[in-house]
Amino acid sequence: MVLTAARSHAAFDEVLKIAVLRGGGLGDLIFALPAIEALAVAYPQAEIVLLGTRMHERLLSDRPGPVARVEVLPHTRGVNSGDDATDEIATASFLRRMSNERFDLACQLHGGGRYSNPFVRALKARHSVGTATPDAVLLDRTLPYLYYQHEVVRWLETVSLAGAAPIHGEPHITVTADERARARALVGSSLDGLMVIHPGATDPRRRWPAEHFAEVARRAAIDGMRVVLVGDGADAELASRIAEDAAHAADASAPAAGGAILSLAGRLSLSELAGVLAGADVFVGNDSGPRHLAQAVGAPTASVFWVGNLINGGPLSRAEHRVQLSWTTHCPVCGRDATQVGWTAERCEHDVSFVGDVPVEAVYDDIVALREGRATAPIVRARTAPPRGR
Repeated sequence: MVLTAARSHAAFDEVLKIAVLRGGGLGDLIFALPAIEALAVAYPQAEIVLLGTRMHERLLSDRPGPVARVEVLPHTRGVNSGDDATDEIATASFLRRMSNERFDLACQLHGGGRYSNPFVRALKARHSVGTATPDAVLLDRTLPYLYYQHEVVRWLETVSLAGAAPIHGEPHITVTADERARARALVGSSLDGLMVIHPGATDPRRRWPAEHFAEVARRAAIDGMRVVLVGDGADAELASRIAEDAAHAADASAPAAGGAILSLAGRLSLSELAGVLAGADVFVGNDSGPRHLAQAVGAPTASVFWVGNLINGGPLSRAEHRVQLSWTTHCPVCGRDATQVGWTAERCEHDVSFVGDVPVEAVYDDIVALREGRATAPIVRARTAPPRGR
């Protein structure tokens, strides 16, 4: 999928070193990858340095792609520490070291710019591009930051300010042969395909109920699939409980079916997770970093999204990526409007699921469709006669 920027801008001259600021989580980085690829094509002689997190460094180190290296950000408020206080000494040292690199271009692909734009300006690059909310300082070329815009499109539009035309509209990450081999050793031989489930999400409101994931795992095991649950350490207890419940229910319906369900949550490195996801016949999960990683490494995905999050982070294509939506717009507990999010309004304190009403049957129908390949087979309507007037 290739997207076209609404307006083209002239490229900068003599750009040999580019800094890209992108803090945040796994999904945040993945959303920026098509924009980074566009920069690499627009400036083929340039070294691209990602100013990112330790997680980003672990994912991208020694991996083919446009990023030459990752410089790990210090704890800086609004850039790499949420609302925590800035480590003034570490931040000053980092900015001093980065400004000595003499970047030709600095790209703010991080957010609204309240904190990130001053950070980018402190890099002292010859040119800078980015986004800005009304309260943020401007860079050399700046777009308004409006919350409801798909993140991939937002950052593609941003780098178009530097003359970088879109190449791909979907993120892609190359998985190495070693990662695939390690994944096979961890997962074991498949039965009739591999389903990977990630039941977690950073925001509890994005989490589909555990019993729904357990039912999906039960059905898949009975249908002959190998089911593997994944997640970080925080997901381990939840994933283990889902695996145990699903295995018990599967055994009750089909003897020994429960043996096809395994939890690897809390036991995989990021590299191993990429390998496991790349071998999946289908990924099932919430709107989360592992979901976006699964798509980027080539796994078909069946996902559960809150409608607002779909606008900003859902898959752009449907041949191999299906979504089921919750249309909840107000907190089920207090009734507060949840559509005014991001920098525009504070969320309420309730961590109730906003996607609990998405039915298991609908998600499993998507899984079956993806497995059977119906989604990849184009529908051609036969003509019985030539159209009139042509």
